[in-house]
Amino acid sequence: MNLITVSTDKTKLNVPFIQNFLKDIYWAAGRTIEEVQTTIDASVCFGIYLNDDQIGFARVITDYVVFGYVMDVFIAEEHRGKGYSSILIGNMMKEPILKDIKIWRLATTDAHFLYEKFGFKALEHPEKMMEKKSDEF
Repeated sequence: MNLITVSTDKTKLNVPFIQNFLKDIYWAAGRTIEEVQTTIDASVCFGIYLNDDQIGFARVITDYVVFGYVMDVFIAEEHRGKGYSSILIGNMMKEPILKDIKIWRLATTDAHFLYEKFGFKALEHPEKMMEKKSDEF
């Protein structure tokens, strides 16, 4: 029997597994293991495990009241299509320490269908959003 669990315990995270996935994906290409560890240290993290083996990851940057930004969500390729991403996001949205967040945001190129199940929708006023990238100085 396969047992799926989701945990916010950072000591359970398999950082090399996370970095190995992120280093090759379009939104985090080239991220080093040191950078991955720094992002973990500065975020609320969620590992999803199949029989205690990590198969996915997600993290939230937050102030715990006003704003939460969802990042680095993934399920290992060999485990996709089984509903695990919905389990991961569902647990994130029900996490007690995140219950007071008023505004959730994320950016996605190809997973709108997933996040829409949890109430996410396109920005009402995207023209109000701005960004600055460090290489544009």
